[in-house]
Amino acid sequence: MALPPPVPESTCLVTGASSGIGAEIARELAGRGHGVTLVARREERLRELGQELERNLGVRAEVVAASVSDRDGRGGLVDAIEGRGLTVEVLVNNAGFGSGGRFQKQDVEREEEMVRTNVEAVVGLCGTYAPRMVARGRGAILNVGSVAGFQPVPRQTTYAATKAFVNSFTEALHVDLHGTGVSATVLCPGFTETEFAEAGGLGSFDRLPSFLVDSAREVAQAAVEGMEKGKRSVVPGAHNVATAIGGRLAPRSLLLPAMGRFYPVR
Repeated sequence: MALPPPVPESTCLVTGASSGIGAEIARELAGRGHGVTLVARREERLRELGQELERNLGVRAEVVAASVSDRDGRGGLVDAIEGRGLTVEVLVNNAGFGSGGRFQKQDVEREEEMVRTNVEAVVGLCGTYAPRMVARGRGAILNVGSVAGFQPVPRQTTYAATKAFVNSFTEALHVDLHGTGVSATVLCPGFTETEFAEAGGLGSFDRLPSFLVDSAREVAQAAVEGMEKGKRSVVPGAHNVATAIGGRLAPRSLLLPAMGRFYPVR
C-alpha cells in the first residue's frame, strides 16, 4: 500500500479541511486509523470536525487555523506541526477556491490570491514535505486538481488555469518520486456538492442533472482509495472521465465556444 500505516507520532495534513471534499478526506483517513491535522481559516469549523473525529473514531485530530496562500502562513503551519511533535506522512493539498464570470470583470487581487492559494501553496507544501518523506522512504501526497484543468474554461479563466498546473505538476511529481517509497496522486473531481460553487460566484449546481453532480463523500472515498493504490491520478465517475477525455482531445475551435455558452454571461 502506498499510504503509510498510521503510527502515534504521524499525522495527515489536510488543508482546506473545514468543509466539502477536504473534510470528507479527513474523515476517510481518520476512519482508517490515521491521525489528522486539519488546516483552514475557519477555526470553529475545524474544531467541530476535530472533536467529531476524536469522539467517533478515536484518532488524534489537531487543528491549526492558518492561511496557506502566503509563505509566512505556510511557515507558521509547519512550525506549529513540528512544535506538537508530529511527522507529516500524508499531505493533502485541498485548499483552493474559484471565481465565475468574464476575467476582465473580476477583482484582480482576488484572482492573484487564487493563484497563490491554488498553485503556490501546492508547490510550497510539496517542496517542504516531499524531501522529508523521501528521506524516510515512505509517504503519500494528494493534490486536488479538477477536470476543469484538462481544458481552458471561459468564465473560470484563472481557476481552470490553476488546476491545469496542479494536474500537470502532480503527474510529473509522481514520476519524479518513483522508487522512493513516496507517491503523488492528483484528484480531478467534476461538479461536486460543496460550498465551492456559491463561494466562487457560480451559483448552484441544482440546474444540472443529478447524475453529473457527485457527493463530497464519494469523491473523498475515490481519492483515498487512489492514494492507497499509489495511483498517479484519480478521476471519480465515468461522466468525469468522459469530460477529461473530451477536454484533452476536442478541437479548441469547437470546445471553447461551447464552454463559453455553458456559464451565464457576467
